[in-house]
Amino acid sequence: MPAERESCELLLAIARSTDAEQIHRLAVEVRDWDSLLKLAQEHRVLPMLYLSLADMGPAVPLLVRDRLRVEYERNVFHSLANAAELIAVLKALEHEMIPAISFKGVVLAASAYGDLTARSAGDLDILIHYKHLVRAAAILLDRGYQLETPVRADGTPANPSDYEYHFERQTDGMVAELRWRFEFTKPQVKHNLGMDWVWPRRRSALLAGAKVLDICPEINLIVLCMHGSGSKHTWSRLIWICDVAQLLASSPGLDWKEVTREAKKSGLYRALALGLLLAHRVAGATVPQDILRNCEADTTVSNLAQHIQKNLFDAPSSTPTGRVPYGIQMLDFRDRIGLLLSLDLLRPNERDRAAFPLPKSLHALYYLIRPIRIFWDRSAR
Repeated sequence: MPAERESCELLLAIARSTDAEQIHRLAVEVRDWDSLLKLAQEHRVLPMLYLSLADMGPAVPLLVRDRLRVEYERNVFHSLANAAELIAVLKALEHEMIPAISFKGVVLAASAYGDLTARSAGDLDILIHYKHLVRAAAILLDRGYQLETPVRADGTPANPSDYEYHFERQTDGMVAELRWRFEFTKPQVKHNLGMDWVWPRRRSALLAGAKVLDICPEINLIVLCMHGSGSKHTWSRLIWICDVAQLLASSPGLDWKEVTREAKKSGLYRALALGLLLAHRVAGATVPQDILRNCEADTTVSNLAQHIQKNLFDAPSSTPTGRVPYGIQMLDFRDRIGLLLSLDLLRPNERDRAAFPLPKSLHALYYLIRPIRIFWDRSAR
């Protein structure tokens, strides 16, 4: 069932930080408050909804205000508990001389939103070096967590493609994730972005009165766009778009040359461009005109942004239909070529060698012959 238009318009106005008078007018038009609350929960923006409607008086039914207040207070408790636990875990890692840096979650809420309770608390995300994984995991196990990710007898990942260890603590429901690389980066595209990428540009952030390490705004922007653009998420929640918009609003001195240079170097320019277009179009984020023009000049990215914006509430996670999968569209030209070369489709086989017998010294030519033979075979059908 399509989301109620009035609910969508109100959430978008809140994402854009629209003035209170306009939000009041939109709140009066809401017909199905249950639908609005459900939609806000799905998009993880209930705290933002509460903060925008708390002083709206009769425009918001009393029962709705009470429900919003209860949910907001629950998130406040969760956020404070997350902050305390994160500070304790980071101190324990530091004591064992394990470099670690937190991202997203309450650290992002404190640094970009200016209030660690203004954003849904989420989980604890901690980035470390892979070489410290077993020792870091032991620290979380000592704190009562259970490791939910399959591992080998030596404590290393059972699946070589894993990029995180997922921990849960049954006593209080706390969830923590140790990561050694970001999920959008894949081995086949030759990017293994992790601590070596973010550590040199680290900065201090204030979280619940304590100093913790945070990612610098330039890299953080790319990380947020990478997270939202990944095939696992495809910008299916409004909160991820708001994260980008809030980071931009809180970082007026952002070094755009470094952002662009780093995104291109890391093969993440399209992820960055898509995130910036959505933050601008959906959440009203201010983006420099030259940066915005460059993003819009990429027709693939612009079309993806248009599709995601149109389907954000009614069909989240959907991508345009077509021959090229979404994940491939997000890769730059260099990584597309690398991915194609890694596939069996382009690897020469016995049919190629039988069709064009060549001496062993010229076998490298089969990589050029195979696409021609495949095209010839298919065109002859």
